[in-house]
Amino acid sequence: MGSHRRTAPSSGAERSAALALGLLSAAATALGAVPATAAPQEDTRAEVDRLYREAERATEAYNAADERAGALRREIADAQDGIARKQQRVNTMREALGSLAGSQYRSGGLDPALALLLSDDPEDYLEKASVLDRIGARQAAQLKRLRGTLRSLSQDRAEAAKRLGALERSRKAAATHKRTVEGKLAEARRLLGSLPAGERAAWDRASRSGRTDGPGGAPASGRAAAALAAARSALGKPYVWGASGPSAFDCSGLTQWAYAQAGVALPRTSQAQRYAGRQVPLSEARPGDLVLYRSDASHVGMYTGNGQVIHAPYPGAPVRYDPVGMMPVSSVTRV
Repeated sequence: MGSHRRTAPSSGAERSAALALGLLSAAATALGAVPATAAPQEDTRAEVDRLYREAERATEAYNAADERAGALRREIADAQDGIARKQQRVNTMREALGSLAGSQYRSGGLDPALALLLSDDPEDYLEKASVLDRIGARQAAQLKRLRGTLRSLSQDRAEAAKRLGALERSRKAAATHKRTVEGKLAEARRLLGSLPAGERAAWDRASRSGRTDGPGGAPASGRAAAALAAARSALGKPYVWGASGPSAFDCSGLTQWAYAQAGVALPRTSQAQRYAGRQVPLSEARPGDLVLYRSDASHVGMYTGNGQVIHAPYPGAPVRYDPVGMMPVSSVTRV
């Protein structure tokens, strides 16, 4: 029976070999466990990157919708001012024609044509305009002017109604993008908060890595120099999505604000800022040039020289210097 039992190691060498085998087995088990713990953290960092990219795209879409809404509000205000002025002219014309009608009535009765044209119903008023040849030349001229003003007033009101509809659509689009941004940023914060402090620091270091070599030189113009000085004055200010200064910024808000201090009006979104000047190769970038990132130009920074940019990175990271190659460069624009 004893010959069927497993015997213990009979020498020190055998015991050492057994111990080594056990240690190797334990090590292999530990090494095999590393991907199981490291992969989720790597996945989390990748997911945070994705969420920030998508939030930035949605932020720029929000900025575009908000800019459109602002332009529409100004157009509507101008249209309403114009409508009010034209309405006042209509009232004045009708008062003058009413005075003329009263004079005719006192002198022997009101011409039927004039009575029709002084109707309270503008449509009826215009339908009866064909009888202008039955009244005097002065009256005809006055009535033609009134007819033209009424038509213009009607067109202006229709155009204002269209703009009001477009404004409402822009407001709804902005609200949708706002909810999208807020959701993605909240999820990114949650995921970052789930990482150990060391992993969070590693993610931040990775977001600031990349090519740091690049041309130096002086700004290409006085306005570029002034914009760069303004951007530098914003260093340390917080990133707030949708903000365009002076106390907080998103990426395109910073560059728009900086150039505004130099007397240059840039569009609100990074995609539009890409075409706000002449595009130059990265190898010829000068301080003050705009550096656009990703194929969709959803991020923008300002070149400072020697391979660096100033930009507003993402929520929780203030306006700061980073390498120009921190993410793929799509174009460089000289304003």
